[in-house]
Amino acid sequence: MARRALPSIATALTATAALLLTGCGGGDKSSSDDIKGADSGSGNPSASASAASGTKRPVINLPDSFKADFAGWTNSDPHLQTALNDGKERLRASYAAIIAGDPEFSALSFYSGTSAMSTGSEWVKEYKGLTIVGEVKAYNPEISYIGDTKKRALLVYCVDEGKGYSKDLKTGEKSGTPKGESPLVQYRTSLGEQADGVWRTMTVETQPGDC
Repeated sequence: MARRALPSIATALTATAALLLTGCGGGDKSSSDDIKGADSGSGNPSASASAASGTKRPVINLPDSFKADFAGWTNSDPHLQTALNDGKERLRASYAAIIAGDPEFSALSFYSGTSAMSTGSEWVKEYKGLTIVGEVKAYNPEISYIGDTKKRALLVYCVDEGKGYSKDLKTGEKSGTPKGESPLVQYRTSLGEQADGVWRTMTVETQPGDC
C-alpha cells in the first residue's frame, strides 16, 4: 500500500529493536506498562468476552472494502495461541485505526504497551486524509517464549500488501506499493502477558521486503 510509512517507522524503531533481541530487557516493567484506554469502555469498538482468559476484548470490525487475511495463525501451545490471537488483533486494530482516522483508537491502545502505542499512533497519522482498501495477507507467524516465565513472547510474521491500496478520501484516487518496492513487510514484535491474561504488544519493528 502506498503511504504505508513502514520504512520511516522502522527507522524510528531502531532503539526498540534491541529490546526484541535481548528479551525485552530486564525486569517486568514492560509487562506492567499502563495501557492507555485499556480499562475504558468508551471508544470505537464494542466489547466481547475472550474465551481464553475471560477478559473482555474489543470487537474490531473492518469494512467490506478492506480485508486482512491471516493464514496459518495456529499453535499447539494454548498459551501461545492466545498470544497469537492477541498479536493478530493488534494488527487488525491498527488497520481499523487508519480507516477510522483515529491515532488514539481504543482497540489499538487496548492491545498495545506504551512504546507500541506510540509507534501505532504515528503510523496512523501518516494516513491523514487517506484510508486503506483492498486486501492484505499476514502469514508465516513464528512465535516463541522469551525467558522461562512464559510471560513474554517474540512474534515474527510477514504481511503481503500487494493487493492493498491507500485511497485519497477527497479524490478517491488509489495508490499501491510504489514501483520497485517490495509489497512484503516483516514484522518483529514482542508481547507481554498482563495480569488480566491479555497479551499486549510491547515493541514493534518492521522491515520492508524482508520476508
